[in-house]
Amino acid sequence: MAEIEVINFADTPSIVNRYMLELRDINIQKDPLRFRTNLDRIGEIMAYEISKRLNYKNTEVQTPLGMSVCREPSDNIVLATILRAGLPFHHGFLNYFDRAENAFVSAYRKYKEKGDTFDVLIEYLASPSIEGKTLLLVDPMLATGSSMELAYRALLSKGEPARIHIASVIASRQSVKYICDRFPAEKTTLWCGDIDEEVNAHSYIVPGLGDAGDLAFGTKE
Repeated sequence: MAEIEVINFADTPSIVNRYMLELRDINIQKDPLRFRTNLDRIGEIMAYEISKRLNYKNTEVQTPLGMSVCREPSDNIVLATILRAGLPFHHGFLNYFDRAENAFVSAYRKYKEKGDTFDVLIEYLASPSIEGKTLLLVDPMLATGSSMELAYRALLSKGEPARIHIASVIASRQSVKYICDRFPAEKTTLWCGDIDEEVNAHSYIVPGLGDAGDLAFGTKE
């Protein structure tokens, strides 16, 4: 049986590791602009690596002195993000895939009256057709994987993608297994800046980095 390919940037020497250090550092986190910038940077690097997996075609280009044959991606890309923490990460991808169509999904935790249990609800979806296209589904924190799955199920109302790339900055070991169990293995690749071993009672990744949305945009009521 095919298995989803999981790529962990922490396993390789890369400048991503420096940006990960800054994202996790409780003192550097006090600068929200730098926090957003580091999410953006990691998004750019992951976009570059994912670009190596795309299909390409030759295109003739007129230069001032003659004709040149250049290669460009032939995939139709839809870049999908889960609001709100995903926005700076999304921006990094969009810097590289500047011709991509874009999709946005609002998923939030609705906590129950007692305890730490919650349901993940989809409140908003804005997306083009994803039929036969390459779907990049990006969200910085992959704690349980349930929000990512629900976002994907909502996007399927817009068609069936030919290829899926899921990208996160930090994933938990639990969420990696969850994604591998629920996404089509033959066409899905999971990209992670790092993979942490634990999720606490509040479903936050440990050691993780805290609440990415709050660190990027300020606390919410």
